[in-house]
Amino acid sequence: MGKLIAFLAQVGSLCRKELLALLKEPSSRAILFAPALLQSLLFGYGATYDLNHVPYAVLDQSRGAASIELLARLDGTGVFERKHTLVSPRQIAEVIDDNEALMVLSIPADFERRLASGQQAPLQVILDGRNSTTAGTAGAYMGSIVASYNQSLGNASGGVTVERRSWFNPNLEARWNIMPALIAALSMLQTLLIAALSVAREREQGTFDQLLVTPLTPMQILIGKALPAIAVGLVQSTLIFLVIRFWFHIPLMGSVWLLYLGLFTFTGASVGIGLSISALSLTMQQAMLYTFFLIMPLMLLSGLLTPVRNMPEVLQVATYVNPLRFGMSIVRRVYLEGAGLADVATDFIPLLVIAAVTLPLAAWLFRHRLS
Repeated sequence: MGKLIAFLAQVGSLCRKELLALLKEPSSRAILFAPALLQSLLFGYGATYDLNHVPYAVLDQSRGAASIELLARLDGTGVFERKHTLVSPRQIAEVIDDNEALMVLSIPADFERRLASGQQAPLQVILDGRNSTTAGTAGAYMGSIVASYNQSLGNASGGVTVERRSWFNPNLEARWNIMPALIAALSMLQTLLIAALSVAREREQGTFDQLLVTPLTPMQILIGKALPAIAVGLVQSTLIFLVIRFWFHIPLMGSVWLLYLGLFTFTGASVGIGLSISALSLTMQQAMLYTFFLIMPLMLLSGLLTPVRNMPEVLQVATYVNPLRFGMSIVRRVYLEGAGLADVATDFIPLLVIAAVTLPLAAWLFRHRLS
């Protein structure tokens, strides 16, 4: 009995020490409770598959009363938002490739004549398969609108038929949407943590001050700590890429060198954030808490699972400081649609800006964050 009491007392003392270490500093207390509140709000607004904003374009070659009525039904749902009225089939590729429309509805020239003669009148619906979940839902919703339109014509068996075609993901497999994005997302988790712990570990062990009095400049220290983390991130991305390409057999449509150029830029921006966290942290525990606090919002606001355009505008603006959003955009577009450098150049700009701010900030904090 005495041994049991002694054992419980030791466990209680250890628990008390850990709680004191966690709750001693106001910043640590805030990190323990603030993430739960913020992440619950982010999940409520950002993590939604609700179909409430589907930008689409229409190519109406019929321009008759039947097509006008069908488009009025589509626009009247409050879900589909017409962004473009096309005049040529050549414009379809432009609006899909540039992410200006999730869906393109093509109405043939003989649409009204076929309906009037009692024949089937096919509509072509072209979907952006890079976001398979939303595209599949939009296609199904379009089918229900057509079914309702057929009933209004007194032809419930199907006077108007929908022929769906999905670009970049022919079978609308969710794996094709998610897996390429993981090349950036999964490597970021480890890269951010490694970078965040690098300086905090030395500061906690008392060796970082010794490093600062060496002839090395803060920029040299920064490079020496950034490159290993970047290398680890690229190795992890390579492993994930090999699994996706050769295990799941998802074909790479674009250039390997452009894919790795994007990954290098993205990893550099992520390491800059991690090193800034590390320079601000006095202990490894703080660095880990700061990192875990950031990881969930970065993931949620990246477009990994839900489109950025479905989020409230204030959250869409916040995503511009999230390197994962642009890293995943580069990977997805190069991997799935075979985009070239000119197509993804605008995604490189935010990554370069983030790296240009966070890496020099980390170098400055190495010298000035002493206590």
